[in-house]
Amino acid sequence: MTKEDLVILYEDNHLIVVLKPQMTACCPDESGDSNLFDTVKEYIRVTYNKQGNAFLGLVHRLDRPTGGVMVFAKTSKAAARLSEQMKNGGFEKKYYAVLVGSPNKKKATLENYLRKNSVNNTVYVCTQTEEGAKFAALDYEIKEEKNGLALADIKLHTGRTHQIRVQTAAINCPVYGDMRYGGEKAVKGKLALWAYSLRFTHPTTGESLKFIIEPPKDETPWKLFEI
Repeated sequence: MTKEDLVILYEDNHLIVVLKPQMTACCPDESGDSNLFDTVKEYIRVTYNKQGNAFLGLVHRLDRPTGGVMVFAKTSKAAARLSEQMKNGGFEKKYYAVLVGSPNKKKATLENYLRKNSVNNTVYVCTQTEEGAKFAALDYEIKEEKNGLALADIKLHTGRTHQIRVQTAAINCPVYGDMRYGGEKAVKGKLALWAYSLRFTHPTTGESLKFIIEPPKDETPWKLFEI
């Protein structure tokens, strides 16, 4: 990924909101692959003729297969305030997911305890008393059903690793394209999980900001649904 590929939704002196493409890492990892964080940093360095290392703050993350809206901080003050907001639940994060099958309840809250196995980077549902257990909660609403698939509108209350994928798989409705958690219902394809809406308070002006970007409507399975 290069800075020419960057889709910028909003930018000011304090923050920059961009589209994270699917299958692009949001920040550097052990793979050494091109990633969004370094691309945005390079864009800032070149655009504003910054000497040396331009500052960029990572406020939140999206899994590599997930596309959608991401915000980065351009100053350390903005980074600290946005991180604090994120920690205190001040960010509203909404996702679209295409599920294989459809839940019995068309609208519900899912609450589980999740534990991450760092050895194989897999998360699973566990009991509250298990070591490393973290509470996870989300709301979902089924918007449309077609061809054995269901379009879910999901609001996250916690931001656990692989949370949506694990919690939907736990009710036997895994995300389309999820070969890791899909089990017998796994369907091959690009993971149909998209962070379409992000709302938060501007770190200096206090203004409420909301950004929406829809999933790729011409791609399978998104094109089946009216989004």
